Amino acid sequence: MKERIVRAVAGTMVLASIILAYFVHTNWLLLGVFVGINLLQSSFTRFCPLEKILQITGIKD
Repeated sequence: MKERIVRAVAGTMVLASIILAYFVHTNWLLLGVFVGINLLQSSFTRFCPLEKILQITGIKD
């Protein structure tokens, strides 16, 4: 369950980044870059801040 939530939030953040960059300012693309870098580092380190937050809130795997 946590993995699905993490993927959904990451996808939503990337899409929001693109929409905000189109309608507001191109600097919003940095949000998508941040999400991508976080996903990349979590694939190597197996540490994801959102997973820790979900664990604290009591959401099960």
